[in-house]
Amino acid sequence: MNKKYYVTMTDKALSGWGCAGNKISKFIIECDNYNDASIARDRALTRSEMKYVNINYGKEPYYNPNRYHVSIEKFEDAPYFNKR
Repeated sequence: MNKKYYVTMTDKALSGWGCAGNKISKFIIECDNYNDASIARDRALTRSEMKYVNINYGKEPYYNPNRYHVSIEKFEDAPYFNKR
């Protein structure tokens, strides 16, 4: 079994409205290796609307759906975050 890396972040711009309603908007990028995760993390840190940026390894992060709106993308499908 190949464990994944997950880059998690809170999107301040999308929290509280639209699909997120009265929730906190979390964005997750699923990566196959640490190198890709560190690239995604570094790109996320350049965006002022992203906060609480972290890399997690193993199991996909879980956020309570009553409080959070979660969007997840694979590294290769997240063009802004996968630029080397």
